[in-house]
Amino acid sequence: MLDGGLKGGEGLTVPLQILLMMTALTALPALIVSITPFLRITVVLHFLRQALGTQTTPSNQVVVGLALFLSLLLMRPVLVEAYEAGWLPLEQGRVTRTEAWENGSKPLKKFLIRFAREKDIALMLEITRTPPPRSAAELDLGILAPAYVLSELKTGFQIGAVLFLPFLIIDIIIASVTLSIGMVQLPPVMVSAPFKILLFVLVDGWNLVVGSLMRSFN
Repeated sequence: MLDGGLKGGEGLTVPLQILLMMTALTALPALIVSITPFLRITVVLHFLRQALGTQTTPSNQVVVGLALFLSLLLMRPVLVEAYEAGWLPLEQGRVTRTEAWENGSKPLKKFLIRFAREKDIALMLEITRTPPPRSAAELDLGILAPAYVLSELKTGFQIGAVLFLPFLIIDIIIASVTLSIGMVQLPPVMVSAPFKILLFVLVDGWNLVVGSLMRSFN
């Protein structure tokens, strides 16, 4: 009776189950930050803030909150599919934990494969000395996750560089004008900041940036 009360499915004791759950919750923030659209979105939004020259506006909390909500919106179909394929059959006792993990991780693998570059995947295979699989579906999450992070960093920096260009042109024009008229008391960055913000507002910049980011995951 005592053993039956202390043990859950597949012989794991209740304290061990609690320990595993707490470990998973500890790793959850790192997983959200690294293997979801959160990574690309935050990189682009930070580039945008630097390009506008607004320093801490919007604040880090606002940027992170917006990125989190957008990431959850994009990942919802993946999470629903993973729940229906893995967790739900496990709750109903139709599959083992190993089968539930394999079935539940397939939607996440599909998502990572879509955006991980072949070059980055090949690098991870080379580093781990893993033989190339016959198909992408056979790739392990340990290979896909870092490859996805590298790919998203590259994509985020590319988008950020493109966003930077028009604001950089404004900075150059303002700096040239202020120097030509001899206005050296006021830094050109302070003069160009209102013009950059005004341009961004007039073109409805937040809508354009967020819309482009969301469509880049389709």
